[in-house]
Amino acid sequence: MASLIVGQLVFPSENGYKAWEDQSFIKWRKRDPHVTLHCHESVEGSLKYWYERNKVDLSVANSAVWNDDAVQRALESASFWVKGLPFVKSLSGYWKFLLASNPASVPNNFYGSAFQDSDWETLPVPSNWQMHGFDRPIYTNVVYPFPLDPPHVPIDNPTGCYRTYFDIPKEWQGRRILLHFDAVDSAFYAWINGVLVGYSQDSRLPAEFEITDSCYSCDSNKKNVLAVQVFIADYFFKSNLADNFSYADIQVEVKIDCSRETSKDQVLTNFIIEAALYDAGSWYKNDGNVDLLSSYVASIKLNPLPAGTLGFHGYVLQGNLEKPKLWSAEDPNLYTLVVILKDAFGNMVDCESCLVGIRKVSKAPKQLLVNGHPVVIRGVNRHEHHPRLGKTNIESCMVKDLVVMKQNNINAVRNSHYPQHPRWYELCDLFGMYMIDEANIETHGFDLSGHLKHPTQEPSWATAMMDRVIGMVERDKNHACIFSWSLGNESGYGPNHSASAGWIRGRDPSRVLHYEGGGSRTPCTDIICPMYMRVWDIVKIAEDPNEIRPLILCEYSHAMGNSNGNIHEYWEAIDNIFGLQGGFIWEWVDQGLLKDNGNGSKYWAYGGHFGDSPNDLNFCLNGLTWPDRTPHPALHEVKHLYQPIKVSLWESLIKIKNGNFFETTEGVEFEWAAHGDGYELGCGILSLPVIEPQSSYEIEWKSGPWYSLWASSDAQEIYLTITAKLLHSKRWVEAGHVVSSTQVQLPAKRDVVSYTIRTKDDVLSTEILGDNIKISQQKFWEITLNMKTGSLDSWKVEGVPLMKNGISPCFWRAPTDNDKGGGPSSYYSRWKAAHLDDVVFLTESCSIQNKTEHLVKVAVVYLGVLKSENDTKADALFKIDVNYTIHASGDIIVDSTVKPSSSLPPLPRVGVEFHLEKSVDQVKWYGRGPFECYPDRKATAHVGVYENTVDGMHVPYVVPGESGGRADVRWVTFQSKDGYGIYASTFGKSPPIQMNASYYSTAELDRATHSKELIKGDNIEVHLDHKHMGIGGDDSWTPCVHEKYLIPAVPYSFSIRLCPVTAATSGPSIYKS
Repeated sequence: MASLIVGQLVFPSENGYKAWEDQSFIKWRKRDPHVTLHCHESVEGSLKYWYERNKVDLSVANSAVWNDDAVQRALESASFWVKGLPFVKSLSGYWKFLLASNPASVPNNFYGSAFQDSDWETLPVPSNWQMHGFDRPIYTNVVYPFPLDPPHVPIDNPTGCYRTYFDIPKEWQGRRILLHFDAVDSAFYAWINGVLVGYSQDSRLPAEFEITDSCYSCDSNKKNVLAVQVFIADYFFKSNLADNFSYADIQVEVKIDCSRETSKDQVLTNFIIEAALYDAGSWYKNDGNVDLLSSYVASIKLNPLPAGTLGFHGYVLQGNLEKPKLWSAEDPNLYTLVVILKDAFGNMVDCESCLVGIRKVSKAPKQLLVNGHPVVIRGVNRHEHHPRLGKTNIESCMVKDLVVMKQNNINAVRNSHYPQHPRWYELCDLFGMYMIDEANIETHGFDLSGHLKHPTQEPSWATAMMDRVIGMVERDKNHACIFSWSLGNESGYGPNHSASAGWIRGRDPSRVLHYEGGGSRTPCTDIICPMYMRVWDIVKIAEDPNEIRPLILCEYSHAMGNSNGNIHEYWEAIDNIFGLQGGFIWEWVDQGLLKDNGNGSKYWAYGGHFGDSPNDLNFCLNGLTWPDRTPHPALHEVKHLYQPIKVSLWESLIKIKNGNFFETTEGVEFEWAAHGDGYELGCGILSLPVIEPQSSYEIEWKSGPWYSLWASSDAQEIYLTITAKLLHSKRWVEAGHVVSSTQVQLPAKRDVVSYTIRTKDDVLSTEILGDNIKISQQKFWEITLNMKTGSLDSWKVEGVPLMKNGISPCFWRAPTDNDKGGGPSSYYSRWKAAHLDDVVFLTESCSIQNKTEHLVKVAVVYLGVLKSENDTKADALFKIDVNYTIHASGDIIVDSTVKPSSSLPPLPRVGVEFHLEKSVDQVKWYGRGPFECYPDRKATAHVGVYENTVDGMHVPYVVPGESGGRADVRWVTFQSKDGYGIYASTFGKSPPIQMNASYYSTAELDRATHSKELIKGDNIEVHLDHKHMGIGGDDSWTPCVHEKYLIPAVPYSFSIRLCPVTAATSGPSIYKS
């Protein structure tokens, strides 16, 4: 029996040498990096493999799992990825495992064949051991979780020891055997049958060792280990498109790994090297049996290099492809490249294959071009993350990422901040996703350690940095999706970057180079690629005539919690200013991990929840989706701003622009719908001619099919929505999917008339009861007003209690992550310093101003003072004059004038708060929706009439804060299931309001540090805000709400209308009454 042993950070030397502390020693016996290999016995076998492997679509995404079932699914995926490869055998499964506290503590000779491991535990491979009960996860952003003393490593250094057993198929007789690890974190040695076979570092790229001499022979009936046999060691596909794209010159550079019996000089004498292209896109057009060989489109033949040629020492094949189908994210056409090695008699020796795309990446002044067009990068950053598995990948989960991205108009991904699983690249090729591939280099923690020379400046670290860059490029070079290589992330800037950039430019001039470090404008980058630069600053760069490079934000719009405000301003600039070409939002997914809550439930855990120290708390939770890929509300905004088809109304013209660069609108159907005061007036198909890429079509809005509805409607507001839907299913979505949807407001037919309250013949009944005045209208409704405090203590409708605790001013909100960003200069710190969270409202006066049989007018003056100083009215932070006009109709008009102290910082909100009975949980509103939206994140939220429950309004961000709001609300009703409730709207000249209703009080949302800690209150807390501060999102560590969305501490006046409702009344009828 033979064994494979892997020891992370274990070295068998007795002289005390620690290889992992020698920055110049990064590998031993490790084979040169190369493309991912797929060896077959025949061309037919290769084509069949890709025919089956390319059958990936929406249905695969629907099987994604995020719970404990993922452990088994990860093993199944690892097996699936080698299925159909006759000379690859997966090592995945349950291995014997022991975790030692450091390399010196591992069992003696644990790698020996005779070592007894029966008492060791088992661990699934692939996996992160921290996700399976060994050690613990650590989350830290900048600070290293160990003393920074390079190249020395702390003594406390968890070390994993793995053992497993395999045999080699007899069919492999006579073949060389390679042991291949897709990635190992972070340094390791490997033994076969007790023989050390290699050492490797870099936890995000493959490590491969030849183990032929260490394995038992195939006919020995002894267990042994497997990897892959190969003679074709590497190949590089290149295409050079004609200027008119009518043909492509094709070149394939092939490296042959000669056996010990064959010298390089004998290869061309004893072997034949050739290649061919097959049109993979033609395979699925017909049902039934497919003749894969008939998809042949080009032959690629050997073109011997002239004698004495310097540089490449392999073999060059050349060919030509007429009328190539080009690859782009919009239309990801792919071919299958098959590279063949035959012996002199024509027998197949080796057959390698991969997917390739024909496309051209080039540069023009201030432009990045794909196939000659300045494509716009609508991107996100993506970490490999699974909430149950950590960094372990599952096929269906990767597909889920791409499906959700594509459905939300995302067309580009930056692999942050390391090369990712090989299958991810194949999927991006297939689905159509532009990619920045990033080297596994980050040294952010050195920014805090001025006493150390930065590795990028140190020649001793050059080899390690170059190795990671070279390994990435050599593995991934054949993938069409990659338009740019990145030198890493947040690693400063130095000569080692220049060396890496020079190597890439020499090796692969067909792509551009990206690197943000050093200020995003160094000679090492072909793209100006800043992080979190403000929109006005990117505009300055784009308008700089001395800067000829395009600007693509490598990170922007930090999606931490309730965030992504202001993003529409970035896209107003990107869509209109030459030189701005898009960006990558930070980031795709909240990197929370599943953790047992102790009561059978699980929750999304973040930094510190595992006892890890140091940690950066919830700074890992900054995605557009929750860990299980459920979209955050902000993803709706992203989809809208990223939509390729844009609609605008300018004066009398509706302009429909096809922002695609390669696709016409032939594959979409346009629909229109007109809504008056939130309700549909009519809808239909909008017949338009096919709009070519980057072209527009204009319609006189009065000539549209909606005009007669507009002309005959008495609605105060009429909105037109134009939607584009897919006519046919795609790999990532079913037919009927909405690609884009835009709402424009049609011109008003008349001036807006402020409504007045009709008193009719209703008569009020008033009764003084001590300090209270009870006001009622027969048995329909009854209000109790405390004349001492000015509080509306009770409101009943037909005897059913609805409101309690009155209506009070409110200026505080539960802080969001963005509110807290910026230390002492953060909004939250300034609010706390001003004690805005500690304000109580004292009644300075309360009096009846007017009382008739039709109305009662009560004036109340509140002073907002600190709770700790509520025995004095001096130095009040707020003075609020409130006038209640209670009509016999049941209407209450609340006129408020707010005068804040001028010393206060920008306010979180200006509005009123009241509390409803828990049963009044049915919410209907006319405003923006249906999802959460805020003043600086509402571009996608159409104006309409929407319904939800109070529970449904809540947005369960992992860290609670202000959430669940709806913007620009004209009216809203809160009703019980029996129909009893309260109506609220703006009144007079007051603008629409920001509305929120929640079982969780502001204080509770402020108190809890995790959603699992939230406790529902005994009532529903409602906020109706005249002003609500934006949520920001340019970043999450500085106060960055744009000025137009701040609320300065100046006087404000506004009016709100309240009235009772029953099942027999409705919001629209009251609104117009």
